[in-house]
Amino acid sequence: MEVDCPPEESMVTAFDEESVELGDVKDMRLEAEAVVNDVLFAVTEMHVSQSLNSALDVAYINVETREGNRYCLELTEAGLRVVGYAFDQVDENLTTQYHETVYSLLDTLSPGYREAFGNALLQRLERLKQNGQ
Repeated sequence: MEVDCPPEESMVTAFDEESVELGDVKDMRLEAEAVVNDVLFAVTEMHVSQSLNSALDVAYINVETREGNRYCLELTEAGLRVVGYAFDQVDENLTTQYHETVYSLLDTLSPGYREAFGNALLQRLERLKQNGQ
């Protein structure tokens, strides 16, 4: 199951048109903060790396899944990918697939994320149903 949309309307996506842009280049540090805010509800821990140097074109995000697995993610215009299997770790020899969204990346890494995302979606639908009656 691939999920590319947030369960809450108030959430913003990592590649939102309203994101801060400098010319034609998005500030990946700001994008990374938006990514963290989008999915923090469905992971154990997630934050933008303070140890690795971020720039306008790249940012690093540390995430711990509900299963206890830790990853260092790289965010660029190409998308997100795993670059390390510990916080603040970049393995230059690691070649992993880019994902367009944080949702599809976490969907491949974490069954706990899928479950939390699905539960949040069901709760939102229930609220909509109750408000509609």
